[in-house]
Amino acid sequence: MKRFIGLVSLGILAITLSACSVTPKKYNPHESVGPQVHKTITGIDAGAGIMASTQKALSGYGLKQQDWQLQTSSTAAMCSQLEKSIRYKQPIVVTAWQPHWMFKKYPIKFLKDPKGIYGKSEQIDTVARKGFQKDNPGAYKFFQQFKWNPSMMGDVMYANFKGADPQKTAKKFIKEHPKEVAKWTAGVPDGNGKQVRMTYVTWDDAIASTNVTAQILRDKGYKVTMTAMEAQPEWSSIARGSADVTTAAWMPVTSGPLYAKFKDKVEVVGTNCPGARVGLAVPKYMKNVNSIEDLKK
Repeated sequence: MKRFIGLVSLGILAITLSACSVTPKKYNPHESVGPQVHKTITGIDAGAGIMASTQKALSGYGLKQQDWQLQTSSTAAMCSQLEKSIRYKQPIVVTAWQPHWMFKKYPIKFLKDPKGIYGKSEQIDTVARKGFQKDNPGAYKFFQQFKWNPSMMGDVMYANFKGADPQKTAKKFIKEHPKEVAKWTAGVPDGNGKQVRMTYVTWDDAIASTNVTAQILRDKGYKVTMTAMEAQPEWSSIARGSADVTTAAWMPVTSGPLYAKFKDKVEVVGTNCPGARVGLAVPKYMKNVNSIEDLKK
């Protein structure tokens, strides 16, 4: 009996190992993409603006009528699934935005959006509470002058993704970009301990810009606090004056609804990163999928 049980156990183990060793099915360009991805777009947090835009895209492109769905997860979970799919050359459709380290690490491409549901282009703005300029003109001037590009931001985000401490990454960036920092701080007086209360959503771009700007201000003698919140509380805290500023407002689409809600109590200080973009993306080996409309084929 013991021998029989042992043989059965070995058989089950062999079957399990055999199942685990099966290579996942690769993308087939000769088949419709929908069934290959189970008509699912892999998304991020439910409250993110890109998720609302993607729901509109599902309806606008007739995908909802074909039973396509948007899967809610998190940025980390979405990137993990993307990495796994690329490793095995599997098909996948994800919500994506740039600047982001995913475009540095993975061979992915945006899908064309001929209906313009995601907007032609986004920009990342700095938004402050009303009265911040009067209360802290030095810090306000710095935020007016702070402007970088998607490539610079992407470098910081990618370093953080690889495990570096965001504060150390910020210090390294500042050391390696003295000319840019000099432009951003030109005419900005020393802070002498004056407080700056920054708030941000824990997205990779926001972590990058918040830590870099906070460190520069600290180097100028300002006392900077950073508070992570969800998007709605972030904007609400600036509107009611319990926070001073955020450097992570994606405009005009992603953060547009929140700006519309609080625009009487906040102000746009300026654009700190032009050339941003949001939409849907797929791996580059999905060569025959180049537009959102191709998902219906």
